[in-house]
Amino acid sequence: MTGIILDAVLMLLLVAALGYGVRLERKLTALREGQLAFAGAVKELNTAASRAESALANLRASGQETDLLHDRIVKARALKQELESLMARAPQRPAAAAPAPVTEPLIEDDRERRLATLAARLGEESRSPAVRPATAERVAPVLQAIAANQAAKQSLNRARRSLDEDLFAA
Repeated sequence: MTGIILDAVLMLLLVAALGYGVRLERKLTALREGQLAFAGAVKELNTAASRAESALANLRASGQETDLLHDRIVKARALKQELESLMARAPQRPAAAAPAPVTEPLIEDDRERRLATLAARLGEESRSPAVRPATAERVAPVLQAIAANQAAKQSLNRARRSLDEDLFAA
């Protein structure tokens, strides 16, 4: 009889060990899943950190470019003011005398009328060629300064947009 009791106790202990083993297996499975989730979180954190580093490098480069563009804008504005003051101090030329009215011959054909008008215009332009180069010489630096200012503004706006995109992408 003691053998049966010992066998029954041994069976109970084996059933308890089996139950404990199942419980331990569940805990180990949960631990493995947690470990995999933790590894995934570490990978995501690592990629986020590398994106932040690249965004920071882009931000630094954009800051340097912005400083350079700001310096160019300041120089262009100073040049513009200097040119405006030079133009203000320049002696005023009297307005060109109005050309004598050209009497148009009676032309019935439309094509001939256009050719005559074109010839009259070419004649007016050939009368005052000295006025145009002087005007072009005075206007060219102003136009260059305005173009440089506009290019600098566009470049600055592009840098700002890319900076905003980099910041909001991260």
